[in-house]
Amino acid sequence: MFRSVRTAVIVYSVLTLITGVVYPLVITGVSQVLFHDQANGSVLLRGETAVGSSLIGQAFDDPRYFWGRPSATSPAYNGAASSGSNLGPTNPALLDAVAERVSTLRAAHPTQTGAIPGDLVTASASGLDPHISPAAAQFQIDRVATARGLPVDQITALVAAHTQSRTFGMLGEPRVNVLELNLALDTVHRP
Repeated sequence: MFRSVRTAVIVYSVLTLITGVVYPLVITGVSQVLFHDQANGSVLLRGETAVGSSLIGQAFDDPRYFWGRPSATSPAYNGAASSGSNLGPTNPALLDAVAERVSTLRAAHPTQTGAIPGDLVTASASGLDPHISPAAAQFQIDRVATARGLPVDQITALVAAHTQSRTFGMLGEPRVNVLELNLALDTVHRP
């Protein structure tokens, strides 16, 4: 029996060392070398100050900035509470929330009479999506240009420059990272 216990302790210790120390150190080292920014949270900086991650959305409600998707987390964009609302498409609470968001967007964009892009009124599955569709960004261009006193063409060009294409040309949809676009807006000067 002592021999079996000794063997079990040795196997346990070796596996703990391999899976609990060696493997994490190797993976951490490889990720730091090959994917340094991603391994450190894809942090975006303004000067030397971290202002967020390109992977997690932030709440913007100032008319001078582009607004992202609504967040289903509470408080908004809380990474520790990542989840969707779990409200079905016929749930009255979801319909009321969407109607309220539509009303808010119509009030903030009086010149827009067309359909509101769906991603501006519905939360993503994680509640943390940092991207909006190019259509959602274009919907907001007039408001942002007016609030900043900039030409619409200049804001349109900025949105185009920050529109990411499909991954590998075929995966996903074109998208605009709201935080990256808003940081770029802060560097734009009047002509």
